[in-house]
Amino acid sequence: MPAQQSTRPALRRRALVTAVGLTLLGGGLPTAAATDSGPDLSRFHHQKITWSPCRGKDVPRDLECGKVTVPLDYAKPASGTISLALARYRATGRSRGSLLLNFGGPGGSGVSELALGGKDFMSLTNGYDVVSFDPRGVGRSAPVTCGDGLYGGSAGAQAGTGNTLDDPQAVLGLLRKVAQACAQHSGPVLRHIGTVDAARDMDVIRQALGDKKLNYLGFSYGTRLGAVYAARFPGRVGRMALDGVDTLTEPLAEQGVAGAAGQQVALDDFVDWCVQDIACPFGQDARTAGEQIVQLVRSLDEEPMLTDFGEQFTGQDLVAALSQGLYSEKLWPLLERSLAELVEDGSTGGIMQFVSGGSALPVPVPLKGGPPVRQQDLLPSRRQTVLPVRREGVPPPSVPRAGSGLGDEADIPADNFAAALVAINCADDPDRPGAAQVTKDLSRLRAEYDQASPVFGEYRLTQVLMCYGRPKGTAYIRDDVKNLTGPKMLLVGTRGDPATPYRWTVETAKRLGSSAVVLDNRGDGHTGYTSSKCVHGKVDDFLLYGSLPPNGSSCGPDGND
Repeated sequence: MPAQQSTRPALRRRALVTAVGLTLLGGGLPTAAATDSGPDLSRFHHQKITWSPCRGKDVPRDLECGKVTVPLDYAKPASGTISLALARYRATGRSRGSLLLNFGGPGGSGVSELALGGKDFMSLTNGYDVVSFDPRGVGRSAPVTCGDGLYGGSAGAQAGTGNTLDDPQAVLGLLRKVAQACAQHSGPVLRHIGTVDAARDMDVIRQALGDKKLNYLGFSYGTRLGAVYAARFPGRVGRMALDGVDTLTEPLAEQGVAGAAGQQVALDDFVDWCVQDIACPFGQDARTAGEQIVQLVRSLDEEPMLTDFGEQFTGQDLVAALSQGLYSEKLWPLLERSLAELVEDGSTGGIMQFVSGGSALPVPVPLKGGPPVRQQDLLPSRRQTVLPVRREGVPPPSVPRAGSGLGDEADIPADNFAAALVAINCADDPDRPGAAQVTKDLSRLRAEYDQASPVFGEYRLTQVLMCYGRPKGTAYIRDDVKNLTGPKMLLVGTRGDPATPYRWTVETAKRLGSSAVVLDNRGDGHTGYTSSKCVHGKVDDFLLYGSLPPNGSSCGPDGND
């Protein structure tokens, strides 16, 4: 991100084997006797959470904070612990237990997002305490970092462009240095940050909450986490809904192609909407408008514009802005106006708000008849995998301002979202081709990515480099998360989703087997629960009352259900 956007205080260093503190109480571990028969986890399973109000200005008064303690290494639980930050809204009526939320990322802070967007989940408090958490390595739960400056500045300008692809050896060397810096600055939690460990953490949370079964609602990456939990603990699954379904099988290179194609579908939908407006800067013919966007990206790559801050604005910066603007239909009017300023006036001011990840975005005008735009509509992709040295349009998670009462912002590294996103995805990926293979594959993949999307192909091609220089991740997710025998789960896929293509919902449902029930959301944007009244209602009916829609049923755009 551009350097001028940063207003964060200097990172306060501390040992990451301990928790980064919330302004909350307790949650300590009871003592337990050791055992010689293997790792003894009873002291983690029997802990109780001490809840207290989340103190601070502008924090919802009814939001409570707590924490649980989990092993750093489940194979060696005596080797150290970390604490996980929790937040909850109490049930308004008779509670049937807790419902755990994961908002995705990976790398998104569940505590911050529940504080900012909790009103979207108040209907669920009719039957549950609604709880979210910062997964290990994220936010206030032993956050990982790669140190200052690695996610922006000169390094950011070097990755993800045609020049990078012409000289992959240079960026591979840089990536190895980044991986080494991440290991140096993050401490031991980095070696235990994957989804398999996070799923085990969720089971500790479940028991600390006093629930016999895990009731769960996961978005995007949170669907991967939910599926892993269901595979690992099939007898402990309650009601589980997965919205914006992630892939469980595709290597990173294939994920990038699918992601580029999904973003192209979303862009085409935006163009179809735009050309119906006389103010659309690309005219009123969808085909011509799409061609103009491709030409605009290419021309800006050849001759970048200068921003008000004197930085170059390239075609890939425009692609990053489009990526952000397509995550919600509510952002489309603002995206249209910003593109008009760029095309007609040569002004980058509006579009740069998207490149900066929405940190300076004003509240856009909602679509006619649509709900108001919420803060979380300006948040990052729930699934987008990014190259750490790339100047992405992906902002940090919704870290509250200083004084919010959810922990000191200075204790959360500025790069935590990006650092955790890459670390978790790489911990879940077993493929590590060498430099020669990567270089060889780039020639072939470039054509595949361009075919998937002439706009997003080059931008997403950097995905194949993401894990270079890092240890191999687990093969468990690809090999073992399949043919589940537990209770029925509701999977929601959105046709115009730019981050988790609908085909992943179909493929994952087939992989999970008879336990998967698919709801087809025929709308646009990433995930459906907060944007579609139909999806919201069907998910609530299942989670609150156990009422599942028929497999393969659908929701149309709001107003057409």
